[in-house]
This record gives sequence, C-alpha cells and structure tokens, in this order.
Amino acid sequence: MDAFSTSVITVALAEIGDKTQLLTLLLATRFNARGALITGIVLATLVNHGLSAWLGSYVGNLFAPNITNWLVALSFMLVGAWLLVPDKAEATTGRFDKLEAFGATFILFSVAELGDKTQVATVLLGAEYHQIMFVTVGTTVGMLVANVPVIFLGEQLLRQLPVKQLHRVAAALFIGLGFATLWR
Repeated sequence: MDAFSTSVITVALAEIGDKTQLLTLLLATRFNARGALITGIVLATLVNHGLSAWLGSYVGNLFAPNITNWLVALSFMLVGAWLLVPDKAEATTGRFDKLEAFGATFILFSVAELGDKTQVATVLLGAEYHQIMFVTVGTTVGMLVANVPVIFLGEQLLRQLPVKQLHRVAAALFIGLGFATLWR
C-alpha cells in the first residue's frame, strides 16, 4: 500500500473508540454547528499531523536505514499493543463553553492529539514513508472517516460499532505493518 492509503486506514481504525472520537461526540452534543466542528477537526489535525509526519520523516533520516526499519517496526508493534488498551473519556470541555464550536473543537482536538495513538502513528508513518504531504492528508482523511459520522449520528453509532473488535483489527494492522517493515 502507498503512504496515503496506509495512513487513512491505520488512523481511521485507530481512532475508533479513541478519546478524540469521544470528544467529537461530546462536542456534537454541545454545539449544533456541524460545519464548524468538521472544520475545527480538519485544521487541528492538519497542523498536528503535519508536524508529526515531518518529525517522523526527519527523525527517520537521522539513522541508518536498517536501524530506522527496526525502530519503526518495533514502534508499529508497540502502537498495535497500545490499541488494545481502552481510552478513558476526559471531561475537559466545560472550560471551553464560552468558545464557539470551531474554537473549542480546534483547541480541544489540538490538545487531545498530543501524545495520542494517532499522533504517534503519524510520526511512525512519516518515518516509514518520508512523504509528509501524503501522510498528513491521509491521516487527516482517516480522522474524518472516523469522526464525521459521529457528528451526524452520535451515540447510536458508537453503541452499534463493535469497538473491541475494531481495536483488535487496528492492533493487528499495526503489528502487521511492523512485520512488513522488517521484511522490506
């Protein structure tokens, strides 16, 4: 698979049941401004994941290719294991009640993504592919694939999704990416 497709699929799967998806649900119930919520998610993700993909690409160039392959492979496998640990929803939106939907979404998404699984995955994808634009756009599309339906369908969608099974699929995908990196 190419950088874009891999980025879309891995981040969309990793995002299912993630704290930022739960944050999307909370914001969608608080603000009736779907366009502003989507715009906030897009811009926060582009900034965060753009920097993350750049960092991954930069760090990936610091080491010899065989060392980078081992580091990236091991990291993909660790993210796969991390995906099996459920996220906890953090009630942080109360302090942002005075902001409009876009501002609250942009700030909360930017903060929630720091050190998050999808941010770590983006760093790894940047290190693996060295295609910052395709990784950034792909991970942003992946975030939208997972979060836009939540804005429109909300709780009923999250209740019906087999979150545990999707986490297992995402974990297997990341572990598989780790092995694929080693065999390259």
